[in-house]
Amino acid sequence: MRKLRFIATAVLCCAGIGATVVTTQYAFADEDHMAARKLRESGKILSLESIAGRARNHKAGEILETELELEHGRYVYEVEILDTAGKVWELKLDAGSGDLITMKLDD
Repeated sequence: MRKLRFIATAVLCCAGIGATVVTTQYAFADEDHMAARKLRESGKILSLESIAGRARNHKAGEILETELELEHGRYVYEVEILDTAGKVWELKLDAGSGDLITMKLDD
């Protein structure tokens, strides 16, 4: 399984990771961003905005994190949502169609 990750500098700096690693992580994040953009432009995956709306249709709340993953030959968006009761839900949606695959309370 391959994950396309978007990594914030602040998270890496707070974790005490050195500048060399940050530069390397930026290279990976940039490559992942470009790969995701190409997939969206080619019509293979839906936009993040579209997926966010579909996820919120299934579970209202604040989106905490979104990842694009390649699972068993298909792209899947994994979306974490914090609901009004303070519970975190993990939703997996097909990145091409936006269909809900699974929804469960996050551990």
